[in-house]
Amino acid sequence: MPYRYPRTSPHNLKVRRSSAGLGLFADNPITKDDFVIEYFGPILNDTESSAKGGKYLFAIDEERTIDGSSRQNLARYLNHSCKPNCEAEHDGKRIFMYAIKNIKPGDELTYHYGQEYFEDFIKPRGCRCGKH
Repeated sequence: MPYRYPRTSPHNLKVRRSSAGLGLFADNPITKDDFVIEYFGPILNDTESSAKGGKYLFAIDEERTIDGSSRQNLARYLNHSCKPNCEAEHDGKRIFMYAIKNIKPGDELTYHYGQEYFEDFIKPRGCRCGKH
């Protein structure tokens, strides 16, 4: 299913090296509760997402998943943190990232990937967020 163009971020965001590979960083101050960026891509059904596998799949519900693998989707560079500064909210079809605390220029943007993802993929390899 094709996707709509994402909601434009009101912030200057840059992809840079981070402790987990590449990450997304704030280039300006971001205030708590501000919209940061939309996680976007084609919406896959359960069969399509199971066949695709891999990273950058963001479940909307039990039947639909956003394939965020396109490099145009800068939100794919938000890394996991056990003490994140952003959180994901969805409206049933789209995923939006909001700041849950004030973010300074140069800070990496992070969110908690969820307990199931953490247990299945991050914990066995060791969490790199350094926030435990």
